[in-house]
Amino acid sequence: MSKREALAFSREEMREFGYQVIDQLIDYYEGRAQQPVTGELDHAALDAILREPLPRAGEPWREVLEQFEAQVVAPTNHVDHPRFFAYIPLANNFVGVMADALAAGYNIFNAVWLQGAGAAQVERLTVDWLRQIFGFPPDAGGTFVSGGSMANLTALAVARQVRLQGNMRDAVAYCSDQIHFAISRGLRVLGFAPDQLQRVPGDESYRLSLPRLRQAIAEDRAAGRKPFCVIATAGTTNTGAVDPLEELADYCQSEDLWLHVDGAYGAPAMLTARGQRALKGLQRADSLALDAHKWLFQPIECGVVLVRQRRWLSETFKEQGEYLKDVEQADDELNFMYQGVQLTRQFRALKLWMSFKVFGLDAISQAIETGFDNAELAEKLLRQAGCWEIVTPAQMAIVTFRYKPSGGDEALANRVTHDLVGRLLDDGFAFASGTQLREKTVLRMCANNPRTTAEDLEKTVNLMGRLGAELEASIVASTLN
Repeated sequence: MSKREALAFSREEMREFGYQVIDQLIDYYEGRAQQPVTGELDHAALDAILREPLPRAGEPWREVLEQFEAQVVAPTNHVDHPRFFAYIPLANNFVGVMADALAAGYNIFNAVWLQGAGAAQVERLTVDWLRQIFGFPPDAGGTFVSGGSMANLTALAVARQVRLQGNMRDAVAYCSDQIHFAISRGLRVLGFAPDQLQRVPGDESYRLSLPRLRQAIAEDRAAGRKPFCVIATAGTTNTGAVDPLEELADYCQSEDLWLHVDGAYGAPAMLTARGQRALKGLQRADSLALDAHKWLFQPIECGVVLVRQRRWLSETFKEQGEYLKDVEQADDELNFMYQGVQLTRQFRALKLWMSFKVFGLDAISQAIETGFDNAELAEKLLRQAGCWEIVTPAQMAIVTFRYKPSGGDEALANRVTHDLVGRLLDDGFAFASGTQLREKTVLRMCANNPRTTAEDLEKTVNLMGRLGAELEASIVASTLN
């Protein structure tokens, strides 16, 4: 049987193929800042991908790599680019990339302690490092998952089990109107009806309003419903707002409610002094979701869920097949297949463990601090430009703003701000996303990429000002004709 028939390469082919991939990645990393943020959307070329027939015979790997560059990379928006300010940028690091390659190359099965004891110990250690960072108690535990959506779903499943013992009848969870849609989707997947999630209007700073929360819970209890969970956000996607975690923790403790915190992007700010002030009370949550592929600079996918008592995970998820009864050897062995939904699971913890080891916590903390500094500089530049209204000031590396037409027309401000997103996509130099905040169309810049420079911010603000003025002139001219 030939090497190809055995789905294998020779030693020389593996080396050549691997070095070519590494060289391409290095070229990408070194030249990323000089390339456009947004890809070229050639719809004919994209449609051609869907018309490719199922290959019966193999092709040379060089041709396949070339096709990957031309058809996959070329139309991609680069979320790790230093001028990608949309959504929450995903600025990874090369150590994490290589760790993913190692985990895939060794094909480590990180579900059963007996099959991957070293991997299980590393994940357990890395979870404990995170426990210490976020101030959770020694008995806390957690597990690595794909991302924030699965981390939130996992935590809410635990809350359902611990607080409701699976009986969801008349149960109600509460959150602010700025919550990420992953929360409502997760609750729906878990079997809750839409009216079992109460969205409480936020305060003037877009935070969960404790007085309104108290009122909503009192009304539901009077109506015979069962409040069981409050879902707070540590850094909303829209504005970077942090719900009043300390006050919510006090309230949930007094009312015997589960407090879950969605810290998907914001929680790692606990590694900085500014973040600790903003996130005071986070350590009192019953559960926490975070994305290490956001503000801990890991490659996608790398989510984590932490819970106050590690046993809650196994109490929620443990099911055992007959063929797996021999895998449990001792009480101190941790089988991660019992800690969440997945049985077959990647060794996601390796990249965060390796990044902590290679860079050290101080360097990662400084990289997070850079995000705070960049957002504050962006706000300053926007104010100086004179053609922008700051809607929410810089917080948790996010600033929101909208175009300010010369005549102060609100409808025109909304339209120019909305259309700017498309103009930025077409231009390709930088990208910021739009959102809605109480009838206002706004732009948001999230500047948490530590490779973003002051020059990147200055040029981006100048570009947006020029494009905004062009749009205003064009829209006004079209209304006059």
